[in-house]
Amino acid sequence: MSERTFSIIKPDALAAGHAGAILSRIEKAGFRIVALRMRRLTRPEAEGFYHVHRERPFFGGLCDYMSSGPCITMVLERENGIAGLRELMGATDPASAAEGTIRKDFARSIEANAIHGSDAPETAAFEIGYFFPGVELSSVR
Repeated sequence: MSERTFSIIKPDALAAGHAGAILSRIEKAGFRIVALRMRRLTRPEAEGFYHVHRERPFFGGLCDYMSSGPCITMVLERENGIAGLRELMGATDPASAAEGTIRKDFARSIEANAIHGSDAPETAAFEIGYFFPGVELSSVR
């Protein structure tokens, strides 16, 4: 069964000119782009998105980083989409990521790790609704 997931190509990847290569890998991995928007997150948007980390020591830096430049938010769809994207992205720390993954090839550090992807169906539903509220996301094939 086809599954939707949410992803962000982060500011570091855009600044380094890697957005096209990352999008190409996503499409080559069989994902269909359902929605895509280039945007610059405001600090309040970043805080709302990362609210689950509010009490963590890295929260402020993470919100500063995510609002530091443009990013690309997108809804993706594929069979086993959530797990498939997480495998394609690689480990959060690019030093630990498998060869050929997006983070191994494009991330600069554990903080500037090029891409975000939902980790569960509930997370994907929240994230899609957060960044694409009221947008009709029909399945067109």
